Amino acid sequence: MPNSQWKAAFQYKKIDLENITADGRKRAKNVSGTVKRIWAYLAREKAKLSLVILMVVASSGLSLLGPFMVGMALDEYIVTRETAGLGMLLIGLVFVYLFHSLSIFLQNFWMVGIAQNTVYTLREQLFKQFHRLPISYFDKRQHGELMSRLTNDIDNVNNTLNQSVIQIFASILTLVGTIAVMLYLSPILTVVTMSIIPAMFFAIRWITKRTGPLYKLQQRDIGEVNGYVEEIVSGQHVVKTFSQEDRVVSEFGERNNRLMHSGFWAQSIAGLIPKVMNMLNYLSFGMIALVGGILAINTSLVTVGVIVIFTEYARQFTRPLNELSNQFNLLLSAIAGAERVFYVLDETQEETDEKEARELSSTNGHVQFEKVNFAYEDSPILKDISFEAKPNETVAFVGHTGAGKTTIINLISRFYNYDAGKILLDGVDLKDIKRSSLRRQMAFVLQDSFLFHASIRENIRYGRLGASDEDVVKAAKNANAHDFIVQLPRGYDTVLDQEGSGISQGQKQLLTIARALLAEPTILVLDEATSNIDTITELKIQEALKRLMKGRTSFVIAHRLNTIQEADTIIMLEHGEIIEKGSHEQLIARGGRYYDLYKGQLLEKAN
Repeated sequence: MPNSQWKAAFQYKKIDLENITADGRKRAKNVSGTVKRIWAYLAREKAKLSLVILMVVASSGLSLLGPFMVGMALDEYIVTRETAGLGMLLIGLVFVYLFHSLSIFLQNFWMVGIAQNTVYTLREQLFKQFHRLPISYFDKRQHGELMSRLTNDIDNVNNTLNQSVIQIFASILTLVGTIAVMLYLSPILTVVTMSIIPAMFFAIRWITKRTGPLYKLQQRDIGEVNGYVEEIVSGQHVVKTFSQEDRVVSEFGERNNRLMHSGFWAQSIAGLIPKVMNMLNYLSFGMIALVGGILAINTSLVTVGVIVIFTEYARQFTRPLNELSNQFNLLLSAIAGAERVFYVLDETQEETDEKEARELSSTNGHVQFEKVNFAYEDSPILKDISFEAKPNETVAFVGHTGAGKTTIINLISRFYNYDAGKILLDGVDLKDIKRSSLRRQMAFVLQDSFLFHASIRENIRYGRLGASDEDVVKAAKNANAHDFIVQLPRGYDTVLDQEGSGISQGQKQLLTIARALLAEPTILVLDEATSNIDTITELKIQEALKRLMKGRTSFVIAHRLNTIQEADTIIMLEHGEIIEKGSHEQLIARGGRYYDLYKGQLLEKAN
């Protein structure tokens, strides 16, 4: 074995197996609670589940009847050379195995349906939960890792439900039935057969004690690999721009290496079970043949047919134990995946609307901040923020990164809740307005223009789903996007991916402006909407933005001060506090921090 494989083989010894959980954090395990929750999903299919149980009972009983009939044929017909009833018994044996196969087919068929319905419900609940979680939850986690829970982890649960639930139940029934029949036929040979149980127990216990944490570690490593791949694929332009290909390949190699190690040991140790069980099985055959042969020769306690039955039952006795141990490992893997799914489902959802919150059918767009304070995870972000945006006015925020500009926007849209003070809309506290109705009055044009994998028409229509094609075209014309759209091979039916490949950054921004125009908002948020755009396209965007802002209360975040000179109020922020406030002319005349920033940008532009 190469040195690298030897190192991988012993890598697991360095892992804190006992404390690794499904989400990769050190916390108490809740295997029984997870199993109960999975069972609650299965119990919704009571009718099908009853049929599956009935077929499992039938297949288990028929699997015991077959070997018993073979033994009867040997003792009553073949040894005694009486062939009269042998034909009928063989015909009966054929029907036994036919019905056994049919019962297995039906139980698998129905169980697949139960499993699919269960994972359908899980996927649906998890996807809905994504939309109930606050924005802060997604800000702190890799999107690819969350996607892994919706795909890999739920698929893991699905595969295990298809295989394990039936196998575990069938194995238990077969085990109990086999022991009962064996005791009936020969207590002595039963004791001989069961003498291998202690060895099986200790072997399985040793193996499963290690595979459980390793399966959890493997699931965590899969999530990390998926998250990293999603992040790097999305950021390929940045990776290539800064020539970081070698570095990201190296970092991926580290994550892939960890996944290889955890997967190597999860599969390798789990793979020991069938080998150990087969070895013990062969040992059991030998012991039955030896003891049974001695008893058959020297006593009348055992017949040749009973020995034949016992050799088959010995296989049926160890096979359920083998299947139980194998399925137990698969079950541990499913529990690891289910824990990761339930971990998200149990996350605190975005705060619900207050009981007295009302629907907002329309608004004038009069926004007031009164001594608003906000802290994020005990870290103060905004301190005593007060300002007013009257209907149809434009308020611009400037300041260095981290000054609190985006946080103010998040408070207005209630992506975050302010801790103290008041934010009023037309004199009504935002906490007394339903979030969904508040956001329907708003539209956003952000620096990173996001487009869905859909046609241009549908991307624009996302602003107002009930809009007609004529409304879509009108919005595109007002956004200065119509001319470039009609020049595309399929025009408005051109399909874009999420990155909007095939069109420029400026053209993507024009589409998001058209989407905002179609929404017909009362309150508009512009976050660096003209950054990283060429001069000609910037003029088109600024012209479109003027149309968009007309007659609306607008909040603008900008670093380039020439884009906000016409704002009614400009607010200068520093470390979460307002240090200057006024119109462009007022702030220039004051000669303060805004003036210094403006003068610096003019000099920078001149150079």
